[in-house]
Amino acid sequence: MKMPLLAVFGYLTLALAFALLPGCASLAPRLPEVFPEERRPAQELIQSLIQRNAELRSLRTLAGVYYSGTDGKGSFQEVVLVHRPDRLRLETLSPVGALLILTASADEITGFHTREGVFYRGKSSPENFYRFTQIPLGVREVTAVLMGLPPAAAEGEWRNDGPSIVRDMGGGWKETLTFHPSQLLPIRWQRLNPAGKVEMSARFSDFTTTPAGQFPLKIILEGPLQQRRLEITYNQPEINVDLASALFIQQKPENAREVPLDSLGG
Repeated sequence: MKMPLLAVFGYLTLALAFALLPGCASLAPRLPEVFPEERRPAQELIQSLIQRNAELRSLRTLAGVYYSGTDGKGSFQEVVLVHRPDRLRLETLSPVGALLILTASADEITGFHTREGVFYRGKSSPENFYRFTQIPLGVREVTAVLMGLPPAAAEGEWRNDGPSIVRDMGGGWKETLTFHPSQLLPIRWQRLNPAGKVEMSARFSDFTTTPAGQFPLKIILEGPLQQRRLEITYNQPEINVDLASALFIQQKPENAREVPLDSLGG
């Protein structure tokens, strides 16, 4: 049996009447169409990313999410709680409460389908996160993306390549980072397979000012080869708030049926 997160999107399309939340006015331009010929050195951009990583630690917000893929389309509201580097809680809302609750920590990933009464549990790993969400990223990478950060390691040999910087990941894999030319804000991340095709990408836009600096209100996560797209729009995000560790751990409800994540295959 397989009931990953994306499997409920078709249901959500019919059951939920939520529109995407309205975004705030953009305070930083979107991905520029033309970049200046004179570009900042790769090391300067990486240093700005290291500083940004240190400034953004946690997030609590309501989000409007729009999903599209070969298996359908849907829009819904999501409660998003993030505590970097590896704690995550997502609650997919319906008119009568949470339809799906996903929690993840360094040790465990759990998912509870409230209406089906099915509780999924497995060790925290990129494989299990993919089994449940069909997103080919690990928990640390997803928490980074939701915090407006590219899921890229600052370490490594980064080099300038056109308007972006790029590094080799080994085995023919590469990732690229594009920064806004004047504000040192990461606005696009891409992971390329050995064939040079984009496996995953994230775009950050509609930046607003917070006590922790500029923060994107819109994040678009795409898997072009799988034809999947998630567009996330935040509504008044709270940055660097205190979040109890208990929020990122779920206990199986007494009457729920438990299913190991490993049994989902994939």
